[in-house]
Amino acid sequence: MGRVGCALDNAAAEAFNSTLKVEFVHRQHFRTRAEARIKISTWIADFYNTTRRHSANDGPVPIPFEHQMARARSASTAQVRAEVA
Repeated sequence: MGRVGCALDNAAAEAFNSTLKVEFVHRQHFRTRAEARIKISTWIADFYNTTRRHSANDGPVPIPFEHQMARARSASTAQVRAEVA
């Protein structure tokens, strides 16, 4: 995401990796790398992005937050176009 070796440039990635390890990886036992990949991917897709609240969004879950932001952008764009026309 940024310069090599600069944690501040990589803050979002570092925070995600920390959350992943603390909340999931260290609480699991994986028999193989393939099993780890599948379980981690499932955790990200089924829990992290759909259920877990994120402080970066002031509390909402990411996917509904993105939908809300998309609706707000569409409404804002429509309003600007109406004002121009």
